[in-house]
Amino acid sequence: MKKLLTAFVGSMALAAAPVAFAAEATKELKMAYDADPVTMDIHEQLSGGMLQLSHLTFDPLLRWTKDLGFEPRLAESWERVDDNTMRFKLREGVKFHSGNELTAEDVKFTFERLKKSADYKAIFRPFTEVRVVDDYTFELVTEKPYPLLLNAATYIFPMDSEFYSGETDDGKAKDLIDKKGGSFASRNMSGTGPYIIADRQQGVRLEFERFADYWDTESPGNVGKIVLTPIKENNTRVSALLSGGVDFIAPVPPTDLDRIRSDKNTDLVTMTGTRIIMFQLNQERVEAFKNPKVREAIAYAVNQEGIAAKIMKGFATPAAQMSPEGYQGHNPNLKPRYDVAKAQELMKEAGYEDGFTITMMAPNNRYVNDDKIAQAVAAMLSRINIKVDLKTLPKAQYWPEFDDRAADMMMIGWHADTEDSANFYEFLTFCPDSETGAGQYNAGNYCNPELDKLVEMANVETDLDKRAEMLQTVEQRLYEDAAFIPLHWQDLAWAAKKNVKIEPVLNVMNFPYLGDLVIE
Repeated sequence: MKKLLTAFVGSMALAAAPVAFAAEATKELKMAYDADPVTMDIHEQLSGGMLQLSHLTFDPLLRWTKDLGFEPRLAESWERVDDNTMRFKLREGVKFHSGNELTAEDVKFTFERLKKSADYKAIFRPFTEVRVVDDYTFELVTEKPYPLLLNAATYIFPMDSEFYSGETDDGKAKDLIDKKGGSFASRNMSGTGPYIIADRQQGVRLEFERFADYWDTESPGNVGKIVLTPIKENNTRVSALLSGGVDFIAPVPPTDLDRIRSDKNTDLVTMTGTRIIMFQLNQERVEAFKNPKVREAIAYAVNQEGIAAKIMKGFATPAAQMSPEGYQGHNPNLKPRYDVAKAQELMKEAGYEDGFTITMMAPNNRYVNDDKIAQAVAAMLSRINIKVDLKTLPKAQYWPEFDDRAADMMMIGWHADTEDSANFYEFLTFCPDSETGAGQYNAGNYCNPELDKLVEMANVETDLDKRAEMLQTVEQRLYEDAAFIPLHWQDLAWAAKKNVKIEPVLNVMNFPYLGDLVIE
């Protein structure tokens, strides 16, 4: 497979290596994920894998702490100017991998690019501009008071405006975002992060080397080289860790938790997750899906508790809504509603007693047991005479199909990027709007303008009790409308050799801060 190298960025970074720093970062980490990033453009796709890459090769303005607070990163401080304006002060002397220095103009460039990204524009819809004050000061401005301004700022990873400006030899803009992966940014990178990409063989190997001029000299991280090997098969990935072939793996399949716990040379870290796994029903492709009784019948036909117990081995929490416990929108009154007899009755009432045939797509290496879950749901639907033509695909092939809405039912997993319920609705249930980015991942084409309006009202409500009531109402209405088929919140598990101290760098968002990783 053709190697995609960032030789220009890498050679400049390594040439500038301070001797003392290079001597400290001497450890090598061999890690295995179930898949590797599908692109080097961090704005091309909003996903867990891309955010993991972002924290390796870029830095955000600020980042989440374990207790869901904020800590400064490239922004060393911030203060409220007025109801619609937050002023940020950048660290001085931060270098990009290219050697260029970070300034407020880079933040402005990045913000404007985010507003063009099909995947990110919805997050930044409440924002009007980045106003540059001086080289190291800028203001983030919203149209109205916005309670989640700092939440959204964790997704601003400043890009090197000089590196990404201009045109390629074939006349394409270097800052172009191409969902098919054919852009300059999808093959080249210049961030401020702890690592540069030294070698990339898609689907085979991804090699990172410590950025010698990394600004965070107080980081405890001592890993100078990371080699990521994508291993799709769960058993193979676990065996690679237990045999010593790799030092760190994610995710750990539920079936192997006890196997890893019993190994004296490895540590297992688990967390209750907030990522919802669900299926969407495409109402534009299937006439029957427009009927709320049919959607409700499917909701009654799917056994969330059975999937969590048998397929996930208890390593998941059955769900009847998107908002996990602890989120403002979590509605404690909503429970899974498995009842096959009720489902059959609803199909009869809707005039579809004899059923129909649909297509279904799911990834087979993105979520824990995703292909097995899809097979189980297909079998459950057969009990109400819905015949399923199921196709599962590797992540890199699945997402283009998802973007094209290529099947009648499609699986999606979502962790709220702002750690807030409204983010679920904005991406997964809002009426799709390519201009604003609303409903970007609403493959069911569900549309309820009244609920969208309620979410928008909640997004400018600074009274948290009132806001929670509004968001809980949204969950109730989506449940009653069977707008989608929730399955479970996926728990998280990582494993590593005992000398690889992963626990301090892990978080519920599932983007490890590997720049701070210590290997003893």
